Amino acid sequence: MLRQQLKRNSLAIISLFVAFSALGYNTWRNEQTEENRNIRAAGFEMLLHIGQLQRISYLAHYDKDLQQGNPRSGWVEVLVLRDLSMLMPAQLQQQTQRLFDSWKENWQGLGKDESAVAGIDNAINDLRKEVLESIKKLE
Repeated sequence: MLRQQLKRNSLAIISLFVAFSALGYNTWRNEQTEENRNIRAAGFEMLLHIGQLQRISYLAHYDKDLQQGNPRSGWVEVLVLRDLSMLMPAQLQQQTQRLFDSWKENWQGLGKDESAVAGIDNAINDLRKEVLESIKKLE
């Protein structure tokens, strides 16, 4: 009796299985697409802020322009980068924290100490590389 009902309703059972599978895959794909979209948008925004931070540090150090290259305004960029990194993979968050730490240790030496700008510049370049790698890895 059960076997006969399964035989008679096999098409409906298979259709139900296919429908649930498609629904599960579609939900997963939508979530993956949204995550990729967030990473991509945050990554591009991070690249803009990385460039601005590098500009500030160069203006402060090499040009001694404390109006456009005010190292305190670099804090805004560093904090924005740290916030944006929360949308990115964990290793990028760590790299952003290293930039934050480097900025915290070196920002007051901009314009005076060559190792200050080198430390910040290395951290900026490492973060830029990590952001670009994260964007390239997207599905």
